[in-house]
Amino acid sequence: MKNNVLVLFCTLATSIIFAQNNPLIHTPSLSPDGKIIAFNYQGDIWTVDLNGENLKRLTIHEAYDTNPIWSTDGKTIAFQSDRFGNDDVFTISVNGGIPKRITFHSANDQVTDFTSDGTIYFTTAREFVQLEREPEVQYVSANGGTPFRLLNAVGFDATLSPNKKFIAFTRGSCRIEREAYKGPANRDVWVYDIKNDKYHQITTFEGQDLAPQWANNNTIYFQSALSGKYNVHKVSIDENGQKTGDISQITFLKDMGIYSFSLSKNGTDLVMVSGDNVSTVNVNTKKVTPINITINSDYRFDPIERKTFTADASEIAVSPNGKLSAVVIRGEIFIIENDPDKSRAVNVSNSAYKDEDVTWLNDNTLLFVSDRNGTNNIYCISSNDTTNKNIFTSLKHKITQITNSKDGNTNIKIAPNKRQIAYNNGYGKLIVAAISEDAKISNEITLVNGWDTPSGIAWSPDSKWVTYSLSDLYFNEEIYIHKADNSKNPVNISMHPKSDSNAIWSEDGSKIVFSSNRNNGDHDIWFVWLQKKDWEKTKQDWDETSEEKKDKKEDKDEKSEEKSEKKVVDVLIDFEDIHERQQQVTSYNGGEYLNAVSKDGKTFYYTTGNSGRGNPEVTSDLFQINWDGKENKEITTGNSSPRNISLTAKEDFIYYLSKGKANRIKLSGSKKESLPFSAKMNIDYTEEANQIFEEAWNTIQDRFYDPNHHGQNWTALKNTYKPLALKASTREDFKYIFNSMLGQINASHMGMYRGEERKELQKETTGILGVEFEPTSNGQLKITKVVPNSAADRESSKLLVGDIITSVNGQTVSASENIYKHLVASNNEKIILGVFSNGKEKEVVIRPKSSGREDNYNAWVKECKRLTDIYSNGKLGYIHIQGMNWESFERFERELTAAGLGKEGIVIDVRYNGGGWTTDYLMAVLNVKQHAYTIPRGASNDLSKDHKDFKNYYPYSERLPLAAWTKPSVAICNQASYSNAEIFSHAYKELGLGKLVGIPTFGAVISTGGQTLIDGSYVRVPFRGWFVKSSEKNMDFTPAMPDVVIDNYPDEKAKGKDSQLQTAVNELLKTL
Repeated sequence: MKNNVLVLFCTLATSIIFAQNNPLIHTPSLSPDGKIIAFNYQGDIWTVDLNGENLKRLTIHEAYDTNPIWSTDGKTIAFQSDRFGNDDVFTISVNGGIPKRITFHSANDQVTDFTSDGTIYFTTAREFVQLEREPEVQYVSANGGTPFRLLNAVGFDATLSPNKKFIAFTRGSCRIEREAYKGPANRDVWVYDIKNDKYHQITTFEGQDLAPQWANNNTIYFQSALSGKYNVHKVSIDENGQKTGDISQITFLKDMGIYSFSLSKNGTDLVMVSGDNVSTVNVNTKKVTPINITINSDYRFDPIERKTFTADASEIAVSPNGKLSAVVIRGEIFIIENDPDKSRAVNVSNSAYKDEDVTWLNDNTLLFVSDRNGTNNIYCISSNDTTNKNIFTSLKHKITQITNSKDGNTNIKIAPNKRQIAYNNGYGKLIVAAISEDAKISNEITLVNGWDTPSGIAWSPDSKWVTYSLSDLYFNEEIYIHKADNSKNPVNISMHPKSDSNAIWSEDGSKIVFSSNRNNGDHDIWFVWLQKKDWEKTKQDWDETSEEKKDKKEDKDEKSEEKSEKKVVDVLIDFEDIHERQQQVTSYNGGEYLNAVSKDGKTFYYTTGNSGRGNPEVTSDLFQINWDGKENKEITTGNSSPRNISLTAKEDFIYYLSKGKANRIKLSGSKKESLPFSAKMNIDYTEEANQIFEEAWNTIQDRFYDPNHHGQNWTALKNTYKPLALKASTREDFKYIFNSMLGQINASHMGMYRGEERKELQKETTGILGVEFEPTSNGQLKITKVVPNSAADRESSKLLVGDIITSVNGQTVSASENIYKHLVASNNEKIILGVFSNGKEKEVVIRPKSSGREDNYNAWVKECKRLTDIYSNGKLGYIHIQGMNWESFERFERELTAAGLGKEGIVIDVRYNGGGWTTDYLMAVLNVKQHAYTIPRGASNDLSKDHKDFKNYYPYSERLPLAAWTKPSVAICNQASYSNAEIFSHAYKELGLGKLVGIPTFGAVISTGGQTLIDGSYVRVPFRGWFVKSSEKNMDFTPAMPDVVIDNYPDEKAKGKDSQLQTAVNELLKTL
């Protein structure tokens, strides 16, 4: 084999590396004769001989083309691509050419097999998947046509045996990156016996088994973590499709498992990829042969791109004199003039790293936080021109690092006297220090050193005190006043079991204003009086004070006022019972969040639309209100989503960002002015990838709830995976590598998502009718299922099971002509269907929907209610809790009456519930104990005789803040009950509310936060662990264990059965 030196001239958005060995390729697939591999690189499909020669690029498109699978004759390759906004199936000749689109649907389609008769198997989510975490399996001709459902079960990786008797597939929903996961949601290999309509579980390892591929009619190779790392294993099946003999290991990787493998249809050779190592393996001899590939190609996108931004700002900070603003855009700092007629923006940071958290030390010196040297530290920018100190007009700028902490410094707050600075060190310290005019920091004092990060730091007007918010271990966030020299202990001024945050001092020293969600989960504006004498004043006292000030007010010359030095008065604070001097200002629906306070402490500026328990439909705008709750005034309109709001020193303008654009409003007259900017920057995607990796890695390093990272050496993992990530030829591949690294920690609620999309693709949507089809003997489309409440179930456009659809808008559709092709862009638009129904042809005018998800979910719930009624002979009600959110909780409360009315008990189902936060509300509803009973006039004619007949009645609806259920109940969970749904399952069992029935839950309970990265991507990180109180076990590894364990057979849903539900009903009936 020829040993070539790899030269890479092609990388997308991540790295430019020349003379590099082993390109990072994905999803290699071996040809039927075992001589050529097809693979994904740069988001395109390539082929190359095993000796590294005859390299061909088959596709070239901005989209991400991947997962090539060969036809049996080796002439065609099927693959999936997001060319139209989501993954569809395509085919292309092995010699190249124009790809042929095979599927047309808004769902993501993933190729799994290319059978010998020219049929393509793929997974998708259409009308069979209702709420399951796994997809359905469909098939379609490689020549095109309408796809049809293949299995009555959900799963991944479906492949057909050579004799066409069996279909091997994978069940289980745990993400593949979690190589070490062992639990109920693990993936297992199953075989479907087509003739006998039987499903057989082949692997029973509690860890991950997946991607079955047939070597012959009796041998399956698959990927498994049985050895501790992903390797290829082999299993045999008998003539009935059941496992026979022992599982044997074929590959023996120890340091890094395989990412994927492909078995040639010759049954002897496979290709596998592990990191950037690609190899072939002879399954008989187990000989491993590395493949060396040389790729010389152009860039897919420019590695350095010059962009001009007129929006997308994340921060704005106004200079002390109000003439300039610093604006942060994609981690770069720009200076603009505060002039509506000017748009010039000067880039003063110029780095590929994340520069943010800007604040002015003076009119020509800017402080900011940057990770340009690996860790967040404080820097300053000023003019480097001795003849011109103006930071905006100067052509030379100097950046100086002024702190050097290995733990990182963030969240800069300059004191009003401009001689002191406060900032966070690491994630638990609050530092106060002196700062000179030339930005030298000295005399550091640690005010706080704990587990939580002090946030919302604010200085008092006299620069002698700071306030901050801090949570205790009950996660109750309180506001504290702390003497800046640390001579006094901090004082809690909010004293409430709900969250209090974002305190701002009024410059007159009379108040500290803050936001609190103490009223029904909605944020409102509150303040505390700093002096008792102010708190004691009546309304009449304040009215008189206001009149006195008006009488004494004298006109002053503006210039003389500017020249005179304002005397700063010490803030006087009466600390005794200060928390009792709180006053509520707002009480509106939808969340008010404080942003600024006028100097005289009379006017508060706040934004609306900052969430609320019920997610109310409230616009996000800026308002001002008097301290006494009067004269509430809207400043912005039109759901402008104002952010980064600040008042100028003169209080003539209020500045803010609205949807990434800079604006200001003149407070005298409320005139809005846009502050345009034209910010030019060079985005070095190579260097930026390094920054993204480092920031994301540091986020996990510093915030992951277990400092030992579940026993993994996080630094060693970085050393292994970072070179691979920086070698990635697309951002998709970059995130894949990073997520593979995260998977080694083996924790739930982790991942890197989203990010900038450089590719420009079409965004097609498909109209959803809400029906399933099967082909008739002559190739027509026969309806086999109509989803309740779907477009096809409306009275005006009703379709029936057995109807045949012959055309869409006059275009013939059939098994050979894909109906979904003609439903593209038809969502919410009227179309005409040609229908053959009850022996007659007719036209049906129908308006397809954009999505069938809600209809399919409601159909599943409706069927569970029907089965509950049958199984219980009408004695029990049924409620499914879709998510642990407020909307689902309100539905649960409503269903307690609707489903529970007149019933003797209730079935509570949290299967497929993805979690949230409302378990404790549910527990409050289910834990109500009756202590009395009441009888109203008119209900009894003789209380002395029949009052005992009313012992089960109590006015719950008027006496409790939530609903109440006091009758018996039973709960159902399964392996797809996730996160807070698992907490519910644990709690239901721990508190003895009833029997828990089903399959153990996923084992994924952890509290999670995250960090937004420079390109808009997001890394999710668990920050708080959960443990079962009685067993003291970590819930992220400890599923909730049902009292009665029972699984559903894979195809029960299709056959109108639900064994878990039936068992739960029977268990509850036993208690009645």
